[in-house]
Amino acid sequence: MTFDELRQKYPLFDFRDIDLDTFETEAGSVLVIDYFFRLGEEEFRPHWEIPCKTPYAMQKGISLKYPDGIHCDPGFWRLVFSLGMAELISYWKLACPPDVRLWDAFYGREQEDWWKRLYFGGLGEFFYRNGIKADFDSFMRFSYSPDPPYWNHPEKPARRTDLSGMLIPVGGGKDSIVTLNLLKGQLENAYAFMINHRDSAEQSALLAGIPRARIIECKRTLDPNLLRLNKEGFLNGHTPFSAIVAFSAALTAYINGLKTVVLSNESSASESTVSEQEVNHQYSKSYQFECDFAEYEKKYLRSGVEYFSLLRPLTEFQIARYFAQLPAEFHEIFRSCNAGNARGRKDEWCGHCAKCLFVAVILAPFLPYAKIAELLGSDILNLPEMAPVLQELCGALPNKPFECVGSRREVNYALCLAVRRTEQNGEPLPLLLSQYRETPLYAEYAPSAAAFGQEWDDSNNLPPELAALVRQECVEAFR
Repeated sequence: MTFDELRQKYPLFDFRDIDLDTFETEAGSVLVIDYFFRLGEEEFRPHWEIPCKTPYAMQKGISLKYPDGIHCDPGFWRLVFSLGMAELISYWKLACPPDVRLWDAFYGREQEDWWKRLYFGGLGEFFYRNGIKADFDSFMRFSYSPDPPYWNHPEKPARRTDLSGMLIPVGGGKDSIVTLNLLKGQLENAYAFMINHRDSAEQSALLAGIPRARIIECKRTLDPNLLRLNKEGFLNGHTPFSAIVAFSAALTAYINGLKTVVLSNESSASESTVSEQEVNHQYSKSYQFECDFAEYEKKYLRSGVEYFSLLRPLTEFQIARYFAQLPAEFHEIFRSCNAGNARGRKDEWCGHCAKCLFVAVILAPFLPYAKIAELLGSDILNLPEMAPVLQELCGALPNKPFECVGSRREVNYALCLAVRRTEQNGEPLPLLLSQYRETPLYAEYAPSAAAFGQEWDDSNNLPPELAALVRQECVEAFR
């Protein structure tokens, strides 16, 4: 079925309800959230389990029933509702109904438009790859009661005034490992955050010095009806997962008494994936979304939780350079391959995808290629079939791969420096580097490649003391 056919057949998406519960473990309480969505006759119940390492959530007045204004923490309910709004988009995109009816209300048009901007920007790749011509005004309309609920009223602040400490999302890739190491002197009141278990993420946190007792592993379960309908031919594609990370991390920080969510998104994430169009695979990792989220927290969540990315001033090139000089144990455990992780959740490198190729390229100026091939389990720079992917990465073809990869500019500089390193060591160039050396892009970038890596993006939200730390460790230390 087409976009237009599905919208006609399924004109309404319903955000119907939220059910909360708790259960106890040896490590503490666990908050259980079930959202209730409906599309025609199809029902969906996405499920979350969020550990609460401190007793706050279960002992200090959070009502797990529908808030009646008596035993209600408004900040808690605003966060729970907002996580549901971020979760909603994975199910809405099945048929893209023009009307969305909310279980409860916003308190103004500005809040409604904020969510539309997130959905529209975060679904740019989905629209593009499915050939959907959508416009901001008509792709979605919200309906809800004109009177905001008690917990979402603009005059009801959050009740938390005692937040302190950091929550650091850890995915097992090089970026979050770099964040953990940059903050190694400040981890005494830091917790690692992850959604669903991943060995590389857990090992990264432990190796960096965060004990197991301070690893908060949330469980997110998709409704099986979503997967079934995808197989039956309903619309499918990329959604802004990092927005789910943002809202779930903020909620987790709040109920665990933590003040700051420290992300590991870099400046390169803001570059459009598609040339001459604003279609960014990494939209919800971009600086625009980071600023939007901070604004949303101040205006609508009002929880007191802060949110910023430590690596925002840096490029992927600079992050890879810092990562390469970390102890080899980190090189052995990091994983960034989505295809490999999807293979029965084995958390491995596939060695044949765009992400694996990008990792090989961005590390090649700093690590011996033989070591990189060993880490990836693939001689990826000698695979002829990867040549078109390299052309996408460096800009010889108009669109980058739809993966979390660096900018075209830094890929070209990394390739030039990898060629120089290999030749200076008297080693033969791998096939893809040899082919790249003969291109106009090499001739364009090679003369200035040696000076690359001193960049600093002032479009960031770092506190001054952390900005000084990152600049010293990742820029000035390499002069």
